Amino acid sequence: MKLLVVEDEVIIAKALKKGLEQEKYIVDVAHTGTEGFDLALSENYDAVILDILLPEMDGITVCKKLRSEKKMMPILLLTARDQIGDKVKGLDIGADDYLTKPFAFEELVARIKALLRRPALLSEEVLISGDLRLNTQTFAVDRARQTIPLSHKEFSLLEFMLRHPGQVITKDLLIAQVWDYDSDILPNTVEVTIRNLRKKIDIAFPNLKPLITTMRGYGYKLGGE
Repeated sequence: MKLLVVEDEVIIAKALKKGLEQEKYIVDVAHTGTEGFDLALSENYDAVILDILLPEMDGITVCKKLRSEKKMMPILLLTARDQIGDKVKGLDIGADDYLTKPFAFEELVARIKALLRRPALLSEEVLISGDLRLNTQTFAVDRARQTIPLSHKEFSLLEFMLRHPGQVITKDLLIAQVWDYDSDILPNTVEVTIRNLRKKIDIAFPNLKPLITTMRGYGYKLGGE
C-alpha cells in the first residue's frame, strides 16, 4: 500500500518514511502543504499522514481542499498537544483520525492499519487469486499451501495486481503505485520485478495455471479470463 507523509520537520519525516517502509508500505514525503496537496491530488494514495503546522498551506486547508476535490483516502492528522481546536476542525472538515505529538511509532502504525481496515476502503486482509493467497497484515504469501518469500517490491507489486484482478495494468501505473515518487526508475525496472515475481508464483509451479499474463504493448494482467 502507498502512503503520503506531509511533514515539514525533515528528521521526523525521514524517520517516519524509514519506519513505514520497514512495515512494507510504499512512502512518499512532502515538506510543505502545497507540495503535499499537489501529490495527494495527482497520485493515488491509500492514506495520508498530514501534519497540521506546515509552511505555504496548513494541514487543515490541505485536508479541506482534498475533500472538496473528492479525494476520499483516509487522512490522519498529526497535531501538537495544544491544538485542540484544530483537531476538532480537522475532523469536522473530513479528517479520519488524529495523533498528538510526541507519539509512539507503534501507535501510528496501529492507527494507519485501523484506517486501512475500514470496509469502505476495500482493504481486505487476505487477497486471493485462485490458489494464491496474500495476507496484507502478516505479509505472508503462499500458493498451493507453499510459502513464497517475496522482496518488498515484489510483495507491493503483487498486492496491487491482486487488488485489480483481471485488469490490464500499464507499466506507468505500476511505477506510480509501487515505487516512491522520487525513485530513480530504470526503463526495465518493472520488467525485472515482474520477471522475478513470475519465477516465484508461476514458474515455480509448473503444474498450475500461470497467474500473470503479459499483454504485449499494454502491460500486465493477473487472473481473470
